Amino acid sequence: MNQFFMKIFHKAALHRLKKEKKQADERQLSSEVEIFKVNITHIISDTVFILIGIVSAGFGLKGFLLPNSFIDGGAMGISLLIAEITGASLSILIVVVNLPFLILGFSQIGRQFAFKSILAIIGLAIIVHFIPYPVVTTDKLLIAVFGGFFLGAGIGMAIRGGAVIDGTEVLAIFLSKKTGLTIGDIILIFNIIIFLFGAYILSVEIALYAILTYLVASKTVDFIIEGVEEYTGITIISDNSEKIRLMITEKLGRGVTIYSGKEGYGKRGNNLKQIDIVYTVITRLEIARLRTEIDKIDSNAFIIMSSIKDTKGGMIKKRPLEK
Repeated sequence: MNQFFMKIFHKAALHRLKKEKKQADERQLSSEVEIFKVNITHIISDTVFILIGIVSAGFGLKGFLLPNSFIDGGAMGISLLIAEITGASLSILIVVVNLPFLILGFSQIGRQFAFKSILAIIGLAIIVHFIPYPVVTTDKLLIAVFGGFFLGAGIGMAIRGGAVIDGTEVLAIFLSKKTGLTIGDIILIFNIIIFLFGAYILSVEIALYAILTYLVASKTVDFIIEGVEEYTGITIISDNSEKIRLMITEKLGRGVTIYSGKEGYGKRGNNLKQIDIVYTVITRLEIARLRTEIDKIDSNAFIIMSSIKDTKGGMIKKRPLEK
């Protein structure tokens, strides 16, 4: 890393240690510098995600939805609906409609989340008000699909940055704790109400296109948050666990974790057999080859597969699949 920034990190860490009246030995100082570097890296990363998010959402709104009187679901849908009925500024409505959700987020999720979200929503309002995005198309299907895509991409990028530009999920989290309904159910009910109002106030056709916009946006949010790759956690129970472990690490080039367990099937009073349980994480493209290799070793191996949204660290993103 650049020596200039290292000096800044060093001075900041030293200042923090003095402020907390801790001994500034070499080990402690090195640890504080590392923590400071991680914090700065995450702040920069989150800021970039949020900036990309609000620019993308602004493009979806002004390039597609707004010029053609389309609406979406969530808090953004409420803002668009009110703007269409009253003629009020969408920039102001985005902030006003989301404000109650952010206050709720402050108490339910945390101060940092609420602060980031306030800045993100204000940023979106400024972009919508001042940046003259071009109107891309007047085709209703393209408006619904691509308007939803860019809006969903913006919401997803903001979430990856630790903020929201649509506060509906905050309300859903709060109500799910109170009612027992899932977050998805609450968001669905919330949006059905918005679309019914849209059908009554605007037209059934616009409400139907709004549903399409919402579906595209929600799928795009999932895609942005969860990533392109889909990971699968594999648990393998076999008498040949050591051979399977070596096969995964040497042939597939993947990391494994070994659990100590016991076979549970047996009569009362029997000594249960000790067994090593192999656990690994692979992409869905590797499942077929892994199963083939396991069958070569033990065709009776018990294999459990579970879907994983994303991974961090380890070997799965660092090494390509071995040939």
